[in-house]
Amino acid sequence: MQYPDYRYQVNYIRRLKRWHVHVIGQSLCGRNLVALRRGSGRPRVLIAAGFHGTEYLTVLAALRFARECTCGGSVAIVPCVNPDGTEIAINGFQTAGAYAARAALICDDHRRWQANARGVDINHNFPACWEQVKQRELDMGISSPSCTRFGGYRPESEPETRAITGLCREADFDRVLALHSQGREIYWDFEDCAPERGRELAARMAQVSGYDLAQPELIATGGGFKDWFLQKYRRPGFTVEMGKGKNPLPLSDFEAEYPRVRAILDTFIRAESTDLMNGE
Repeated sequence: MQYPDYRYQVNYIRRLKRWHVHVIGQSLCGRNLVALRRGSGRPRVLIAAGFHGTEYLTVLAALRFARECTCGGSVAIVPCVNPDGTEIAINGFQTAGAYAARAALICDDHRRWQANARGVDINHNFPACWEQVKQRELDMGISSPSCTRFGGYRPESEPETRAITGLCREADFDRVLALHSQGREIYWDFEDCAPERGRELAARMAQVSGYDLAQPELIATGGGFKDWFLQKYRRPGFTVEMGKGKNPLPLSDFEAEYPRVRAILDTFIRAESTDLMNGE
């Protein structure tokens, strides 16, 4: 098992012949953000992974699932939302280009790096109760770029965030799933925005995986991708926390944990479109 740094991702994606590869944006350091897309019709679903640098097991899971899945409907997979952060966490601050010196001053250990190259936590940067999230950050003493939990100076300030929101606005997804680590938990609601069919699908995903339905801790509430999608579209959106332990989870955990994640993702993409009629 190899670490899924950017070179690994590019080489892996080249071998995925059944998928159309779309560049949906570029990271701060100029790395391509790609969406793998296949199928047509409804439901239209999105799986996104690699939001945080240390959560690179989610990148491996998304890529493995792209290789294995057989699916109906229209499926999109973004294997790594934050390629710069993943690169820093795996290979060090020198991979951050023009942002390398600043990143090294922010954090004394690249293996703890969650944010993008300029120290913005992508999953605090979405416009979902962003002002409240910002106040909670300030209450914790987080007021400037950091290796984690700094949501930027305004929502959607980061190119990585805008790439995902732009994809969602263009593709009109019926439901989305954000893959994170760790905790073996599934989050399915935000500000009471989730439709009942979202709760039902979350319960089915929990049943097949042994994961728990849960609510995130307060500092992780709001500003996230799932939160934004639920609030904007009132369609099912989920965060799945892969694995158990402390980030970064070791590569040796992957093979044992992946079947649980595979069961969740299979259930997610195969839910009947009749379960997901917008607003009904």
